[in-house]
Amino acid sequence: MSLSLQIDQDIKTAMLAKDEARLRGLRAIKAALLLAKTEKGASENLGTEAETKVLQRLVKQRKESAEIYRAQNRDDLYTIEIEEIAVIEAYLPKQLDADSIKAYLAKLITDQGASGMKDMGKIMGLASKELAGQADGKTISELLKELLS
Repeated sequence: MSLSLQIDQDIKTAMLAKDEARLRGLRAIKAALLLAKTEKGASENLGTEAETKVLQRLVKQRKESAEIYRAQNRDDLYTIEIEEIAVIEAYLPKQLDADSIKAYLAKLITDQGASGMKDMGKIMGLASKELAGQADGKTISELLKELLS
C-alpha cells in the first residue's frame, strides 16, 4: 500500500477515534505529499525515496519550531510540535543510533583512505547517499567531524 493510501486510512481511523494530535500530524503529511506531487517537474506518483525526503523535511521543520517555542517559553505550542513529530516519525524508516552510524563512518573512512578534515566532503557525500532515510545529515556531519579530527 502506498504511503498516501496509508495516510488516508489512518486519517479516517484518527477521526473516528477523535485523536486530535494524530489527526493534525496526518493532515500535515497528506498536505506535504500533495504539494510534492503538484510541484513543477514532479511525477504523479512519488517514489519511496521522495516520500521519505518529504517526511524528513516535515520532522526537521517541526524540530526547529519546537526549539524556538521552547526558547520563548511557549510550552503549549512546543507540545503540539512534539506530538506531530511523533506521528510523522512513525512513517519514516527506522533511524540508526549514533553507535551504528559511527561504526559505518569508521569503516567508510578506512575503505576510502581518508586521513583528515580535507576528506570530509568526499566521505560526507558517500555517507549521505548510503544512509539516506536512516540518519539525519546533521548527525552524520557531527560524528564524521569527530572521527576525522
